[in-house]
Amino acid sequence: MKRLARYLPPRRVALKWMHGLMIPLFIWFLLVTPDVVVPMGRGWFALHSNLALIFVSLCLLWTADLMRRGLASRPGPKLRGIARAIHRPLHLTIIWGLFLVALGGFLLGLTSATQLRAGMWLPIAPPMGWDRANDIIGTLHIYQFYLLGVVIAFHAAFHIWRHIRLRDNALRIMAPKVLHRFL
Repeated sequence: MKRLARYLPPRRVALKWMHGLMIPLFIWFLLVTPDVVVPMGRGWFALHSNLALIFVSLCLLWTADLMRRGLASRPGPKLRGIARAIHRPLHLTIIWGLFLVALGGFLLGLTSATQLRAGMWLPIAPPMGWDRANDIIGTLHIYQFYLLGVVIAFHAAFHIWRHIRLRDNALRIMAPKVLHRFL
């Protein structure tokens, strides 16, 4: 394991890139639903499905990293009062929320009447054909994703506020170094 660690980037660098990749993927899934891509044809659905596989893989990696090493971020010295108090719960809500979105996708596959495949090639779960449960889980999956979208929008506004108002470089801390010149 130590040999492998020598070839991997440091944790913070990996998390910055993961964070940077999750942003456009999350926006994609907020705006583009299966109902939008199915009429566009098989190629668009394949793209959507493969992006979902990447997104879910990143969600699970991020959750595994949290469970193994804890939260990587900590409130800066300029954060005071309620802003300091919400910092940790906000980040934990997002990471666990992303895990629950991935779990919801698995449960959709499990309760489906047909075999669903992530990326159109990886079986999600054995289909059990539980139509009523599938409808309920599908509805919950949609609501949890959009509720998480609200939490993430608040999170983004929180860090933009920190960066501009407190001038604590909150955006530079979490963005890959290649993007620092734009911040």
